[in-house]
Amino acid sequence: MQDDTELVRLALEEDHQAYARLVDKYKGKIFSFLYRMLGQPEDAQDMAQEIFTKAYFQLHKFRTDSNFSAWLYRMAANHCLDELRRQKRSIQTTDEEMELIDAETPEDALLQKEQKQVLLRQVMGLEEEYRSVVVLRYIDQLSYREISEAMAIPMTTVQMRLHRARKKLRDGLEKGGISYHEMSQI
Repeated sequence: MQDDTELVRLALEEDHQAYARLVDKYKGKIFSFLYRMLGQPEDAQDMAQEIFTKAYFQLHKFRTDSNFSAWLYRMAANHCLDELRRQKRSIQTTDEEMELIDAETPEDALLQKEQKQVLLRQVMGLEEEYRSVVVLRYIDQLSYREISEAMAIPMTTVQMRLHRARKKLRDGLEKGGISYHEMSQI
């Protein structure tokens, strides 16, 4: 199996199959990130296509000594944040993403579903700079270093934004009468 750097090198030599392998490898992760940021699957799909097209035409700018996935995430994050700023729209979460698996009773499932909806609404209500680090950290499971690379910000800024985001989430949940500790169990 070829690593990302080799696939980029081959793609730059106009091996379209090499770029297709990169797209296949990262399309799910990029779509998931964009979906969590935008809240609409159609928008996320369209933007993911835009990102991969843009990445293809800017592949010559990729530094082979860096991480391709971080470069791609940075491009996706920047494009997404630019679009959100342009649109200044509110993000809606769908009931489909709220489904829970393995609930003990129907009442427990309903309670967990409602709590998860509240938490996701709170996350979606965060400013873009905080929402993006929360999504990358807790949904996409990236390390602080990977988030730092993907967003092209210092690791201390990642830590600060996560700290502030958690505080904003805690304050928002407590204003709604919900215990932050209880929500962190979800």
